[in-house]
Amino acid sequence: MGRVGPVSAGESSGSVVRRILLGSQLRRLRESRGITREAAGYSIRASESKISRMELGRVSFKARDVEDLLTLYGVADEAERDSLLGLAREANVAGWWHSYGDVLPGWFQTYIGLEGAASLIRIYEVQFVHGLLQTEAYAHAVVSRGMRGASPAEVDRRVALRLERQKALVSERAPTFHAVLDEAALRRPYGERDVMRAQLRHLIDMSEQPNITLQVMPFSHGGHAGESGSFTMLRFPESDLSDIVYLEQLTSALYLDKPEEVAQYEKAMAGLAQDSPTPEDSRDLLRGLLQLA
Repeated sequence: MGRVGPVSAGESSGSVVRRILLGSQLRRLRESRGITREAAGYSIRASESKISRMELGRVSFKARDVEDLLTLYGVADEAERDSLLGLAREANVAGWWHSYGDVLPGWFQTYIGLEGAASLIRIYEVQFVHGLLQTEAYAHAVVSRGMRGASPAEVDRRVALRLERQKALVSERAPTFHAVLDEAALRRPYGERDVMRAQLRHLIDMSEQPNITLQVMPFSHGGHAGESGSFTMLRFPESDLSDIVYLEQLTSALYLDKPEEVAQYEKAMAGLAQDSPTPEDSRDLLRGLLQLA
């Protein structure tokens, strides 16, 4: 599937995944028939680049376009056609976060959709506590510092969005969440002393949740497998969808799913987990930091 690019705004968690799934299935059908993207585009009155964006899950799908492509690809079985057309309908469902579009960059909307659909989330964070584990006061301090000049209302809405994302961790279909936090993320102060103390207590509490594994990479270990910086790995219940690595940048993000690239991050995450203290020892480390805070 290659690199997953940003998709359009206003989609549900599952719709992002379904869009990528549908695109990859349409690509396989086209390639199995030996049809070029140019020919496929011509059949739906579109360009070759439009077909490419559809196959990468970067645009919404019109039912008529999907129907015409299925006909071109020789898909006559009604059950198969209905299944793919159903995917197309579900891929265009609006998500809960569309109302935050005024403060949410388009490239990050893709991530929220993927995060919400994931069954396993693994992260390494070095700059600050990961967004899914932040308290409201800590999140407010992080957003305020990162968005200097933003109005109080904008800061509040960004914090509200972050808190809304966190609900997935305690929902009925909560994903498995494995976080490795660098000690630097825990020692760098955001907010006043009471904010940091409350954040550390929150991490201790969250680390005891059955679906959450939290480890701390201490300074004392020295160099480690996370030398390239923070990253997130997402796995989905859909067997047709490969794992995705998310790398956030200042004004955009990369979504990687090439097996050889994902394998490198798998290796890094395994190394971080192996070299960090156990979850129990990491909890003791957090308690120690709380006493010093």
